[in-house]
Amino acid sequence: MKLFRNALLGATILMGATTTTAFAQGATPSAEPQADQSGNAGEIVVTATRRATSLQDVPINISAVGAEQLSRQRIDDIRDIADFTPGITIADTGPGATGTIVLRGLNASDASASGNTYDNALGVYLGEVPLYYDFKLLDIARVETLLGPQGTLYGLGTLAGAIRNIPNRPNTDTFEAEVHGRFYGKEHGSKFGYQADAMINIPIIKDHVAFRSATGYYYDPGFIDYTRILQNPGVSLPQPDGPGGVTEAGYAANLTTRKDLNFEKTFTTRNQLLIQASDDLKAIFTYGYQQTKTDGGQYNSNGVLGTGKYQSAARYAEPVKRRAHLVSMEINANLFDIADLVATTAYTNVRNNAQSDNTDLLLDLDYDYELFPAFSSYNESQNTRKQFNQEVRFVSRHGGPFNWVLGGFYNQQKLQQDYREILPGHPFVDLATNPDEVEYASFVRSKVTEKAVFGEGTFRIVPEWQVTAGARYFGYEVERAGRAVVPLLGDPISPYDLPSAGGTSKKTGWVWKFNTSYNFTPDLMIYATYSKGYRIGGPNNVAPCVLPLKPPPFQNVCALPNEVAYGPDTTKNIEVGVRAQLFERKLTLNLNAFKIDWDGIQLASATINGIVGITVNGGTGKSQGVEGSFQLRPVDGLSIRGTYSYTDAKLTQDVPGIIAVNSPAGSYPSSPIQLNALSGDRLPGSTKHSGSLGASYTMPFRDGNLVADWTATYRGDVVTRLGWERAFGDKLPGYTLHRASLTYEGDTYSIGLFANNIFDKYAIASVSNDRSRVGLNDGVVLRYYRRTVINPRTFGLEARFKY
Repeated sequence: MKLFRNALLGATILMGATTTTAFAQGATPSAEPQADQSGNAGEIVVTATRRATSLQDVPINISAVGAEQLSRQRIDDIRDIADFTPGITIADTGPGATGTIVLRGLNASDASASGNTYDNALGVYLGEVPLYYDFKLLDIARVETLLGPQGTLYGLGTLAGAIRNIPNRPNTDTFEAEVHGRFYGKEHGSKFGYQADAMINIPIIKDHVAFRSATGYYYDPGFIDYTRILQNPGVSLPQPDGPGGVTEAGYAANLTTRKDLNFEKTFTTRNQLLIQASDDLKAIFTYGYQQTKTDGGQYNSNGVLGTGKYQSAARYAEPVKRRAHLVSMEINANLFDIADLVATTAYTNVRNNAQSDNTDLLLDLDYDYELFPAFSSYNESQNTRKQFNQEVRFVSRHGGPFNWVLGGFYNQQKLQQDYREILPGHPFVDLATNPDEVEYASFVRSKVTEKAVFGEGTFRIVPEWQVTAGARYFGYEVERAGRAVVPLLGDPISPYDLPSAGGTSKKTGWVWKFNTSYNFTPDLMIYATYSKGYRIGGPNNVAPCVLPLKPPPFQNVCALPNEVAYGPDTTKNIEVGVRAQLFERKLTLNLNAFKIDWDGIQLASATINGIVGITVNGGTGKSQGVEGSFQLRPVDGLSIRGTYSYTDAKLTQDVPGIIAVNSPAGSYPSSPIQLNALSGDRLPGSTKHSGSLGASYTMPFRDGNLVADWTATYRGDVVTRLGWERAFGDKLPGYTLHRASLTYEGDTYSIGLFANNIFDKYAIASVSNDRSRVGLNDGVVLRYYRRTVINPRTFGLEARFKY
């Protein structure tokens, strides 16, 4: 129940949008501090700086959400973080992908209605393992969000920041168990949703061996109806009554409806085995698995053929099946009280199988397939990402005014993408030689290998004043290969039947960091950071062209040598901030200002042959802004919280020929052209203004507490592409959402009512494609333009039992 999960987050993060300086890390705390009986949040201990430290004492920009807040606010996955963490914009595009996460405006790609399955602009961690996947936040001790480059502290180098999901670890002393359930309804949907999960902790050998398992199942009912699905592809008419609408007779003869296709069915489990000889030597073995299924996107079709706000005009259902395996081993050792050794080895395997309506892509390419009245097409893709990484980190523990962190990192990612487009029943297809009716097929295979050494040291000049300096040296290599075929024009059906094309590229470099902070009093600290971030380059998921290109009418859908890969981009960041606690710590204030210069920006573009989306490098940009949060506890039991973020992110250099549009807009045959991006263009995907305001009140009731919570969140307007006004993009309006809950919390159980998007606000979070591709092609209306819809009003009941 994503919208409600987003909604109730507000009560937690506001207290955690803090700023800190990097120390090194000791042992991870075994227990998460809890709120006291008045409802005021207890102290949260974080390890983002590689040393267990109170959140209020850390001087880099970090926010943290503790275990109690995660459960009380029903925060289920990474997409629920953005509304209450200053500086982050996340477009919840439904269960088919992790979503699009933008930190501090550092994004230049077009918006998407389907989200991302991978993004190396930021680091996403489960414990010590880096991976970009939305594992459910089940049995999580806390979520730490760091804004700004972290390459001198973490194995994974980052351009914009990192999000760390820290799981609860096995407990060798005590048996624990917990069962949790949620049951709810959703406006504009026809079914009820539910969630059921459980955790068990078993001390196998006291003080030495323990096992902990957390498993859950999530069913979200969905609310998008697909009302224009073909009954018999290749025979049924996709547009039986012309472009203006669909009659009852035309519908009955050709089309059908499937309701609530953007449902989510997710099974998740995480299992940990702790073996420790003593407190100075321990190992944790982890196996995690998650699978998510859906049958449709969370988007509408902007009214095409009479469809409504919560309806898609896609000709086919669009199922997605995602699954991830994670296996890891973490060793922690005390090396003679001089340093702690943390060594992590992990393997992850993520696979995404998807099918989607491909008709509009072929209409847009204008190959005259539409002259066949029953023309339609769908595509099939399988994307597999295998990642192996190792990190060894030494963290000083000898005491004294100087602390240090030194580490090494190895990361290898292998990507295999297979893709094909099908033309059911089309007369262009020779079934004798092409029984699968394949119109186009390709594969892309790549391997990215990164190595790095990193470290930083902190010197405390006086007890109140510290300085930190760090550096990282990295190198990476990209190997790629692929091939594309068009069987309709004489190619083999499979691209594997022809020699592949490819190549390699590599790069090395340095990043660095300087940080200082001064505590005027125990409750007042200022800090400043100057750092460099980077993001490695990589392959574009388009088959390389085989030169020389074949002449018309052959379809060259491929990447030229300068389009098959893209290079790294870098940032230089400066940030100043203040953290304060006033009025006997009843008021907590956090405020920071930042400026980021971005060079060699990885920009969204398209291939010359086939207009396939790719990433290229070009130009410079700048992001600057302010972020703040407060928490006020005027009386026992009452907490008032708020956040605000302002981000001004734009290009600072013209980039010629980077934005692909159809010209003239909405006319066919299509004439694709490349527009210039201009200095001053706003960067897409992030809001300028965002914020939240909430209040919670806790009062004793019977043998427990009654907790009432209300939160409002605001997301400002977002542009969908560079040069959006001249490039037929959108400026999506901002919106405010309200949510509330009422919960009784006892010692061993809790039960509550909740509601999210209370006023059933309709809003668009993201779009796919631009308005130059909205129109008619030989009398056929395009359905290319898609608009992601936020979750409607959700309300339900939740219960939790602990042993």
